[in-house]
Amino acid sequence: MDEKRKKLLVIAGPTASGKTALGIALAQRLNGEIVSADSMQVYRGMDIGTAKASPFEQRQVPHHMLDLVDPGENYSVSRYAEEAGQVCRRLFAQGKQPIVVGGTGLYIDALLAGRRFAGTEAEDGTCREELARDFDRLGGEEMLARLAEVDPERAGKLAPTDRRRIIRALEIYRLTGRTQTLHDEESRKQPPAFQALYTVLCFEDRGKLYERIEQRVDRMCREGLFEETARLLDRGISPDSTCMQAIGYRQAAWALRGEIPRDEAVALIKQATRRYAKRQLTWFRRHEEALWLYADRLTTDEMAERVRECFSEKGDGYDAGGD
Repeated sequence: MDEKRKKLLVIAGPTASGKTALGIALAQRLNGEIVSADSMQVYRGMDIGTAKASPFEQRQVPHHMLDLVDPGENYSVSRYAEEAGQVCRRLFAQGKQPIVVGGTGLYIDALLAGRRFAGTEAEDGTCREELARDFDRLGGEEMLARLAEVDPERAGKLAPTDRRRIIRALEIYRLTGRTQTLHDEESRKQPPAFQALYTVLCFEDRGKLYERIEQRVDRMCREGLFEETARLLDRGISPDSTCMQAIGYRQAAWALRGEIPRDEAVALIKQATRRYAKRQLTWFRRHEEALWLYADRLTTDEMAERVRECFSEKGDGYDAGGD
């Protein structure tokens, strides 16, 4: 197959929708390997709360992009796009089918776009820390006014309270000399790094997804989510670090510090996870070309066959055309 025509398989969807099981079923049918697209599964020692593929699942099919860094380390979307892209190209060269599985839509989009993902070449911790200090010292109004001087279009889309995006836009300009608006325009003109058959798991009955979420949270707690969180805290991982902001760990840490009862923490984890699932589905709706499958109407094997058939029919020359 011509290298330029090789296609990734993407299995996306909300948390607890069955992505891992579907990815494994497809890998077994298509001589494939799994490339995780989860922003929290890159951290070592964070297995239960991130619903990382179990050792048994990883023995069934090789998994990539797991356990890359220690908790507390920084891991960026641009780094993911570069490293996951290398994995996918290596798998293609080995005659394997990369199957990207995960719920972090930003990571998936960055991988498909490649290095042209807007502004990802601009990454500098020192610069970002300096801008963060300026924001805390001067306030959002002043920092947004600074952004408006160099990138009025981007500034017009942001509120003074949007600390992260204001800092990011200023960082891109400071490090590259070009505005985020220009980066976005140029990235849209460039072809993607990878073409993909994009599959999204969804639910006809949203209540069934929420039932799955509640069952998963209960299972995580039984399997040791609170103990896993305690180990992270004992290692000196700050409760304010990026990894500890992940749903589950944050609430468990509150309970471990005595701020809330454990049963309240569990209820908050379930509530936050339901809200996160809704945001994930909103993100994935932008992919109008995707093959949408109802996970509450089809078994894993039925979904795997549906995806396999679609990929076999359209894989080499897959273009737009959803379900």
